[in-house]
Amino acid sequence: MTQGPGELEARLRGILEERYHHRHPFNLRMHAGRLSREEIQTWVRNRYYYQTRIPIKDGLILAKSRDPAFRREWVQRIHDHDGERPGEGGLALWLALAEAVGLERADVEGLRGVLPGVRAACDAYVEFVSSHDLLESVASSLTELFAGELMGRRIAAFEEHYRWVGPAGLDYFRSRTRIAPSDAEKGLAFVREHARTQEDQERCAAALARKCEILWQLLDAIEAAHARPALVAHAELRRDPAGDATLAVLPERAVSLNPTGREVLALCDGERTAAEVAAELARRHAGAPEIASDVHRFLGEMERLGVLRLERRPA
Repeated sequence: MTQGPGELEARLRGILEERYHHRHPFNLRMHAGRLSREEIQTWVRNRYYYQTRIPIKDGLILAKSRDPAFRREWVQRIHDHDGERPGEGGLALWLALAEAVGLERADVEGLRGVLPGVRAACDAYVEFVSSHDLLESVASSLTELFAGELMGRRIAAFEEHYRWVGPAGLDYFRSRTRIAPSDAEKGLAFVREHARTQEDQERCAAALARKCEILWQLLDAIEAAHARPALVAHAELRRDPAGDATLAVLPERAVSLNPTGREVLALCDGERTAAEVAAELARRHAGAPEIASDVHRFLGEMERLGVLRLERRPA
């Protein structure tokens, strides 16, 4: 049954209330002051990759519209992130945050150390916009309806719990408390006007739910980097009797490991974080620049197969 514009808006806001990443455990711990310095740094480094994808997806949205008035309005979002000139805009403000939390600006800007799960989630958002029509693409941006309030909460949390981050580092959050609500209302007006059929409204709801899912996946990857991997209680590492490989033996199956996989699992003692395991492998294999990313992928696969458990401890 087709909903009126007000009913559709209420439905979209309901999706955000239930699924937006303000409910993600990582964000809850951030706002409660329970993240370590290292966790804040990992979040800032990786979230920058998401920031770089925003003007790209906005460019794709521009290309889908035949309406000059829409394009004149929407293009401001690109200016807001890229700036009118070098050193301005949201990306520059995020790099200032990176420096404020103790990261090297060049490393963050060069996208070094971006987790594979974060990269996959952010790329999925760009791919969604690329492969869906204008209405769905705009609907997916409506997470901004909750972003302004979240930024206000984040500023308060940093000022109370993370005072080691200088005030200038919070300028990105301050800018979004002003920009996000305005952008959200414009996007919402577009969806209310153009989602006139039941099919269109269902597509808009699905698009917003998908965007929420992507934001959760991004934080899942960041949270996993600071979990502490350990072999599950019933797993054993044994030499493969049929060759030189190592097997991770479970009650229901065995998983074959190459020498690097064996090396990784030997470090999974429940004390080191996944990030520390990846850093140690990168130190040992300095000639393999992608090994840290490979380690994070491997740990995720081992968790999926039931070989590892990822213990998450409060800071």
